[in-house]
Amino acid sequence: MNLKSLTVALALLGSLCVNMAAAELRLYTEDYRPFSYLDNGKPSGLAVAVVEELIRRTAEPAHIELVPWTRGYHQVRNQPDTALFSTVRTARREADFQWVGPIARGYTRFYTLKDAGLRVTSLDDVRRLGTLAIPKQWYSYEFLAELGLENLYGVPTPQDMLRMFRHGRVKLLLANNLTLDGMLAEQGMNAGQLQEQFDLMPNDSYIAFSLKTDPALVARWQQALEQMRRDGSLERLYRQWFPMADERMLADLLRSD
Repeated sequence: MNLKSLTVALALLGSLCVNMAAAELRLYTEDYRPFSYLDNGKPSGLAVAVVEELIRRTAEPAHIELVPWTRGYHQVRNQPDTALFSTVRTARREADFQWVGPIARGYTRFYTLKDAGLRVTSLDDVRRLGTLAIPKQWYSYEFLAELGLENLYGVPTPQDMLRMFRHGRVKLLLANNLTLDGMLAEQGMNAGQLQEQFDLMPNDSYIAFSLKTDPALVARWQQALEQMRRDGSLERLYRQWFPMADERMLADLLRSD
């Protein structure tokens, strides 16, 4: 092979390597127990387990990274071959992503401290109880802001919200029932200290792919998830992470198309 041919071959090989690297999916998630967190430096959790199984079934080259939610959200809004999980699917977000799921189903619920002896049955009651702290990037913050809730206060992270609640700076806690135990444990609390109030909304958690990602790839992931429903893999993972799962909620998740 002459020098010119060798140069062309190396250039083509380099181009191929770049294209292969560019095709690797970058999958972002946040520290949000028990859906996703680091365990001895390795991503773990229900959502991570589901995504890892989907990677295996689709044979897609992919890398999972735990990042702050706002960073992951920005990347997936702007970069191809990216996805963010677990992302609650809402009307406001619908057109911003391509969706695979649902991978989990829960309820966004209001809680108070049991010792407070409060009874909260409506948003009118919520308005009367003073400041309501919610992470500003959460779907529930978006939803309540659109309703014009005057006492809504955006905080940077769920940990900030829990600290305010634990120290009595706010009287209400709004949380996904599936992630409540993990959030409380970080603050040295447990669900026995809380009183359930009313459900704000059901929520379905998805894998949100960038609009710049190949739709055929997204379709393959959805098909693989449907296979997991049919062969019982999704139910087994769900029961592993939520042994006391709400049977009605789980049945609804497994019936989803």
